[in-house]
Amino acid sequence: MKLLVDNNLPPRLAVALAAIFAPDDTVVAIREKFGRSDLKDEDWIPTLGREGGWAVLSADLNIARKRPSRELFVRAGLVGFFFSPSMQKWPLNKQAARVLMIWPQMLSHMSTTANGVFEMPASGTKFRTIGR
Repeated sequence: MKLLVDNNLPPRLAVALAAIFAPDDTVVAIREKFGRSDLKDEDWIPTLGREGGWAVLSADLNIARKRPSRELFVRAGLVGFFFSPSMQKWPLNKQAARVLMIWPQMLSHMSTTANGVFEMPASGTKFRTIGR
């Protein structure tokens, strides 16, 4: 899996996940991939879509819920895993632990889903589709 960690999550989360999942999977922070973190959604989403095979880890539910960003995201063929509101309040180590625990389900979801925006559960393993 190729996973981009959005700029609303600490880049060190991407570094930690990359160290664990390399060489089988690629995990990068948005700043590492694009050289800066102050990008608008319309700047980075189409690029990932053109490259193909990308998933995004984010806490920015606006991408998932607001029409222009959500439509751009889905049209680009991206799969988004968004922290639930309760997970957004967790300390980084607990967020990282949760991603580690649910990683196999993320891989499985990526292999069976062409695109979409999904809420990562604080417990359990079922991803909830956000909006429609």
